[in-house]
Amino acid sequence: MSWAADLLTWYDTSARDLPWRSDHSPYRTWISEIMLQQTQVDTVIPYFERWMARFPDVAALAEADQQEVLNLWEGLGYYSRARNLHHAARIIHTGYQDALPETPEALEDLPGIGPYTAAAIASIAFGKDTATVDGNIRRVFSRLYNLKEPVRSPESERRIWSLAEENLPPGRAGDYNQALMDLGATICTTKAPDCARCPIQADCQARAAGVQEQRPVRLPRKKVPHLTVTAAVIRREGKVLLSKRPAEGMLGGLWEFPGGTREDSDPDLPACLRREIREELGVEIEVGAPFGVYDHAYTHFKITLHAFLCVLNDKAEPQPLESDGLVWAGLSELEGYPMGKVDRQIANRLMRERLGLGL
Repeated sequence: MSWAADLLTWYDTSARDLPWRSDHSPYRTWISEIMLQQTQVDTVIPYFERWMARFPDVAALAEADQQEVLNLWEGLGYYSRARNLHHAARIIHTGYQDALPETPEALEDLPGIGPYTAAAIASIAFGKDTATVDGNIRRVFSRLYNLKEPVRSPESERRIWSLAEENLPPGRAGDYNQALMDLGATICTTKAPDCARCPIQADCQARAAGVQEQRPVRLPRKKVPHLTVTAAVIRREGKVLLSKRPAEGMLGGLWEFPGGTREDSDPDLPACLRREIREELGVEIEVGAPFGVYDHAYTHFKITLHAFLCVLNDKAEPQPLESDGLVWAGLSELEGYPMGKVDRQIANRLMRERLGLGL
């Protein structure tokens, strides 16, 4: 089948102009591939450029403080990626003299690097004849070979990885992998694929059968849980209390306004918040006026968060019973604390309305 040659001919003239492609150094390739995991290219570009300006090489990243790393990553989501980058950079700095290992096997030993990312780095940065598979590539192969197995099923994964390897042109694996990614991102898209512009349309079995929009085959999505969450904006002497999330786990290492998820036993939102603060900080609070309702969707669940202005009772001193630390932050200091999206929205509102809060 000649489709790989046709794909490369198309890529040679139509490859996307992306900042990490101007220099395929191992470090730049690694950072871009991690940022691109579950994140759109247009979103990644400004983050990548800011990252390279601050952390131009492995040594600069390894020597940085994790809070600075998380702050620069803020808004990109999936924060374990940033923590893993920082951890891996320190391993590379001390164990590999700042040079990424070249083989997929050695790359996979580093935190945050799985089979896809390892193969992408090895092929793009080191010229290894290694195929890789991401979401775009899965979609292309599902259509190109009219695969009827549900995407991401064990059978589908084995078949797609095998097809990717079978068709890899020796010596051009990096271009081949990037061409498949570009094709999936720009032409063989999730909805309404532009088959008329596709350089390998003649070999596409799904198109020949008229089922390209039914591929990949997907199983019905599970219902996404929706949680009701509360957060306390606790004020004292012109400052607000922030809690640092445990390093391991969701949003690890980020700062937040303390609170938690409403339980069935909570009669109302203020009761929920008082219970959460008692469990989390070991103190009692007075729950005051509402301070906004914030909706956000994570990968596997959604939340509606209700924030309230609160004060501590009797000059009580909160303790970090369930967090990695507490800090009383002035409003002018809030930008220096890395936060998730919802907590940043609360912080931004505080900064906008500080003159009317009596802080």
